[in-house]
Amino acid sequence: MDEDQSPRQVYCILIKSHLDHDWAEWFDHLTITHLEDGTTTLEGPIADQPALHGLLIKIRNLGLPLLSVNRVEP
Repeated sequence: MDEDQSPRQVYCILIKSHLDHDWAEWFDHLTITHLEDGTTTLEGPIADQPALHGLLIKIRNLGLPLLSVNRVEP
């Protein structure tokens, strides 16, 4: 399988604070879920490692505390 045809990996990114759902488009339409402990998950398929790093830079630039980044197995 060519690299261009490889399936997107699904990631779950946990941040410390509630992120408004209006940010979903800016975060490549990842699913935004608020958890009861005051954290937010961003979850969904990410095209490749550069796209993942781009999302992490967006989180950093917003000053959001990053708690974890995990690849979700299918």
